[in-house]
Amino acid sequence: MTTLQLPVEEPQDKYLVPGLERGLRLLCEFSRKDKSLSAPELARRLDVPRSTVFRLLATLERMGFVERNDGGRDYRLGMAVLHLGFEYLASLELTEIGRPLLERLRDEIHYPCNLVVRDGRSIVYVAKSVAPTAFVSSVSVGTRLPAHATVLGRVLLEDLSLAELRELYPEERLERFSDSTPKTVLDLFHMLQEDRQRGYVLQEGFYESRISTVAAPVRDQSGRVVAALGATIPAPHIDETQLDLIVRRVRESADELSRLLDYVPEKSGGMVVNL
Repeated sequence: MTTLQLPVEEPQDKYLVPGLERGLRLLCEFSRKDKSLSAPELARRLDVPRSTVFRLLATLERMGFVERNDGGRDYRLGMAVLHLGFEYLASLELTEIGRPLLERLRDEIHYPCNLVVRDGRSIVYVAKSVAPTAFVSSVSVGTRLPAHATVLGRVLLEDLSLAELRELYPEERLERFSDSTPKTVLDLFHMLQEDRQRGYVLQEGFYESRISTVAAPVRDQSGRVVAALGATIPAPHIDETQLDLIVRRVRESADELSRLLDYVPEKSGGMVVNL
């Protein structure tokens, strides 16, 4: 009797390239907080010999992914990283379709409009349309902010169950950024359920004082929230007579982008229900 020999599944680690992995990990050490780092500091963080870090830096510097600070000993991210980031954003169907809608919305309400996606516990601004006003926003394309502490983040989190939220935020207390930040995951969950029922979020000073944000969800063909579309309004300049119009246009723009992404609202009892 012949015994059938099943192929042995090869370990995934077999296909990893250690040098490439170290180079990418090195690039990820740079951030808004750590804009420049020295080779010894990178060696300590990566737990690799300095000689290895020097070789990685030399390669990345030649390719333009890092550069020296005024010829000194510290390094910072180079223009090649910026180019790669913008090429990625430009490749997203979401931003290509969404940008004209943001510009139209901006022209209608005369306030900055943004499109953001979620990356783990952070939101990332992928498109922005600035209005010609005295108000200057502190965010730009690529800016990352905490999802649980921002209006746009609340929109992006609203599909998650309580169990999924607990997995994302295992800590007992959430980091506070303002008096409005939910204290616990349960507080956040209850807030998200109300947001989902309402269909949009409008709140002043949730993340940054004296700033209001109106945001609505963008869904794809699977029905999942894949982005949040919103407008930023300086609170002292809110015109109450225009607020209903702003909320309505933000929601309509988000719904239009959802339709362009092939989202079809569920039907219940002959009526269309926007979930």
